[in-house]
Amino acid sequence: MPEVEISIGGRSFDVACQEGEEQYLRSAAKMLDTEAQVLAQQVGRIPESRMLLMAGLMLADKTAGLEDKLRALEDRAAGYLSELQTLKAAPPPEPERIEVPVVPTEVTETLQEVAARAEALARDVEEKIG
Repeated sequence: MPEVEISIGGRSFDVACQEGEEQYLRSAAKMLDTEAQVLAQQVGRIPESRMLLMAGLMLADKTAGLEDKLRALEDRAAGYLSELQTLKAAPPPEPERIEVPVVPTEVTETLQEVAARAEALARDVEEKIG
């Protein structure tokens, strides 16, 4: 079983842990040390047991707050998931019928005739000018 030396509040501790858990232990010790440093700055030198107790309680308070936030987010996610499932289960909306007016053939032919006449006039004007 490996032993890891950690430092909390300026004090060193040798702590045993399971093989492969050294990094988790160091990470947890760093969080506890951060809280202990806050206490040391606010209160000054306090007995080791009291410092560890207070730092642990501060971490527990933060953890409880994060757990509350996590529960709220999980509830929101569950609501979104439920809404998504409801939407997926609902039948697709009926297609909307849209009628597009069709231009009558006579109008199209007349417009083509007018365009042809305009082009012919334009050519005549260009020839007279040029």
